[in-house]
Amino acid sequence: MANLHPVEIASASDAQQLLFKKVEGAFGAVPNMFRTIGHSSAALESMWTSFGALGKGSISPALGEQIAVLVADINRCEYCLSAHTVLGKNAGVTKEEMELAQRGVSNDLKVQAALDFAKKLVTQHGQVSRDDIGLVKRAGFSDAELTEILAHVALNIFTNYTNVAFDVEVDFPKVSLS
Repeated sequence: MANLHPVEIASASDAQQLLFKKVEGAFGAVPNMFRTIGHSSAALESMWTSFGALGKGSISPALGEQIAVLVADINRCEYCLSAHTVLGKNAGVTKEEMELAQRGVSNDLKVQAALDFAKKLVTQHGQVSRDDIGLVKRAGFSDAELTEILAHVALNIFTNYTNVAFDVEVDFPKVSLS
């Protein structure tokens, strides 16, 4: 059972309603995660605008989703793992590639470098070395892409912690943590 119940959209404030309409426009509904973080319009706006900003970034949506499933698995967030598996498939990533990414593996060397870096960011709490950054750059990532990998990790930590801390009910087809 949820530790914090999702906002009932019908009784939401005007500010919440406005943000929920934007989320609904993208998803066709307002997923439980957004309804839960939506108790604070400021927190919801922070989360939603971060997704929008990164969607305009340099790294592909496919790579963003592969990073998301890896971070979700590390942080034991079944909600995000399930949601981003669907979003990854929508971005053209195969089921096998998503399953590999969940474990931090890719057959593409450039993607592998990004996943390795993302994993280090999470497991080492941002304490990465110049060598770690150099490996990602040598794999072909620009400084802009490197910073976006970090931004994707940070956003996914925010969403993971939201779902884990508040025990948000998964409203996507469930995917099991590894």
